[in-house]
Amino acid sequence: MTRVQVRPELIQWACDRAGSNVAALAERFPKLPEWLHKVTQPTFKQLEDFAKATHVPFGYFFLPKPPEEPVPIPDLRTVGSSRVRRPSANMLDTIYICQQRQDWYRQYVQLMGEDPLAFVGSMRTDANVIRAAGDIRSALGLDGPLSTAAKSAADAFRLLLDRADELGVMVMVSGIVGNNTHRPLDPDEFRGFALVDPLAPLIFVNGADTQAARLFTLVHELAHVWSGQSGVSDVTTASVPRDGIERWCNAVAAEVLAPLADFKAALRPNAELWEEANRLAAIFRVSTLVILRRMHDAGRLTRQQHAEAYGRESARLSALIHARKETAQSGGNFYHTANYRLSTRFASAVIASTWEGRSTFTEAFRLLGCRSVKTLNNMANNIGLANPTAWEGGPG
Repeated sequence: MTRVQVRPELIQWACDRAGSNVAALAERFPKLPEWLHKVTQPTFKQLEDFAKATHVPFGYFFLPKPPEEPVPIPDLRTVGSSRVRRPSANMLDTIYICQQRQDWYRQYVQLMGEDPLAFVGSMRTDANVIRAAGDIRSALGLDGPLSTAAKSAADAFRLLLDRADELGVMVMVSGIVGNNTHRPLDPDEFRGFALVDPLAPLIFVNGADTQAARLFTLVHELAHVWSGQSGVSDVTTASVPRDGIERWCNAVAAEVLAPLADFKAALRPNAELWEEANRLAAIFRVSTLVILRRMHDAGRLTRQQHAEAYGRESARLSALIHARKETAQSGGNFYHTANYRLSTRFASAVIASTWEGRSTFTEAFRLLGCRSVKTLNNMANNIGLANPTAWEGGPG
């Protein structure tokens, strides 16, 4: 039986990169502790299986040392005042998938002869926050508070997602890597990112986060698009971010969703804190965490009071997220969730290009995460595209 010489530090790096501890992986690979201590070496087949389990390219195990894998876009995440050093395989692969989709769509709109989008990069990050928020609200068609146009945070998110799509921004929302339900994304690692491009701006929102938190992330990333600066963010309102771009995007997002003038008019200064936080969250269709930040901005909470209230509420919401993961079902209707995962704009372009013969079915399957022409046609029907009779029987 052929054994493969692998450095223990590469085995440990693979475990860390996958976000799994040795004990958990050892249930599947009982010899893992022995590999780490050079008591024995894995067989070729064992190493192949281990590479798949940890989502590591097989060839990496033959390197002299663990490779550096920098985030391919500006990494604006921080814990306290420190940078987050190591990205997970799930986060990296999600960014790579979105970059591939963006590259395809950029080439598509160039072929279609479309002009660059004027709003991309139209604002500097030293621009007045109220003016920037007003520009984004106007582009999204928000003439008043979200409560007048949406019955819930979920409705508000869908509304803004659709309007961003109409503007030309692809918004993709998922809580897993691609279609792999065994690779959940962690909102504590990142909540979203923006891939800014004048022809093909793309926003990704971590669908594993709470519904109200996703709304703030979406608008935060829209502010990135307006600023012309890509980045991956943790998008919290707990403290002032280290980066100027993140501070500006947070401020703009808060002003878009809960304009301070409107917020002050609605705020009851003497009301009980949590009753008031929940009431205002329902009015503005945002999370209670955003409301707490706006209360601080409006002078209702001191810095210390805000920090204490935020910590308590953040812990409560995190517990809800974990409870939801434990009770989650298989993931709902594939075609309904595809509208969130893929962006209607992007999916429509890929399907149309395939029907017109510009793209191959193999390419469409790869980009859309489906495996058959029937699924492709069903996706087209679900997003309202006419289904050409020529393709009902499949290609050829």
